Amino acid sequence: MALTERSYERLRAADCASEIAYVQACLRLFFAARSGAAPGDASGLSVTNVTDIARLNKVATFILKVLSSAPANGPPAQLSQWLDAYRRKTVSMNASCIMDSMAIQAALRDRQIDFVFLKGPFQQHLLYDDHFMKPSGDVDILVAPGGFFRAREALRSIGYEIAGKSRSVWWVRFLGEQHMIRGDGPTQSTVDLHYRLQQPGSPSPRDADGFLRRKRQVEITGVEVPFTSVADTLLLSCISVAKALFNREPCAGYVCDVRASADRLDEAEQQRLLDAAAAQGLDDTLLLGLRAADVLLGGADTLLSQRAARILSRIGNEDLLNMVIAPWLSSLRWPQRRTVLWELCGRAPVRYLAEAGWAASADISRRIFERQGSP
Repeated sequence: MALTERSYERLRAADCASEIAYVQACLRLFFAARSGAAPGDASGLSVTNVTDIARLNKVATFILKVLSSAPANGPPAQLSQWLDAYRRKTVSMNASCIMDSMAIQAALRDRQIDFVFLKGPFQQHLLYDDHFMKPSGDVDILVAPGGFFRAREALRSIGYEIAGKSRSVWWVRFLGEQHMIRGDGPTQSTVDLHYRLQQPGSPSPRDADGFLRRKRQVEITGVEVPFTSVADTLLLSCISVAKALFNREPCAGYVCDVRASADRLDEAEQQRLLDAAAAQGLDDTLLLGLRAADVLLGGADTLLSQRAARILSRIGNEDLLNMVIAPWLSSLRWPQRRTVLWELCGRAPVRYLAEAGWAASADISRRIFERQGSP
């Protein structure tokens, strides 16, 4: 569902072009690894708008790291204080997420359930050598469809229960996931248990179990945990970008993950990724994420960037940039969702009709669920 909050209304009413450009400049400097470079004069900017843009896109720590190495006459004190507080909150949140993850992995392994962790602090450490780049409020895990109910029972054995909203057919059948929670208040722990990896309205992987087969083991606090392969981490980040654009939500944080993942691949690995994405039916989803990264962070002279230039070519770079970082702008010319789905399905009529039919069924189910939940 599209994100709606007061910050959107405030940013929509404001002329925040300078603040958007400032955040983008910080992100480009982060990936350019230019220590000591400054993104420009921030004295005339609205600190509130900058922090809202950074928070909504989950890129505040990227900005903090850039400004920490900038000259002494850097950002306004109010911005520095907000970024420091955001970082501390992120550290606290992600530390809890890591501890929850270790308990979850022990419960699933005890029952010999095949699973893999998705996103979260583990991915942040693998991409940025820092577990605390972006706040992670829940633990995402993927299991095979046949292991879904067993995994759910394993989580129940350590105190998790299904969140009320995710009991519906829409969640289990169409989203292919359920939220499970333990505790309440500030100590509440949430798990997103998946057996699918995409929402209706954008293409799903043809072989979700392949993400389990290709998993790697990474060491966390002396314990090996299963995580997605390098190539699959990139594919999943592109899926997150497509999902966010479908819902018209800010996604610069996901786009940063796309670039950080792609930077780790040599040309031979890039070609293997393109082939693997095509086999999964995600080649155009991959290219969309890569083009978004080039628009936000600057083009890369790579095989992936060369291939990405063609995707959704009717959308100009400026519009795509704002769709990624500032989707609240009233001036944006959004393409119809069915047009984007047609492109991401490779303009293949049979696949498009199948995905569009699935999306229509899901929408009917969601509306029924919302009507039943209303007073």
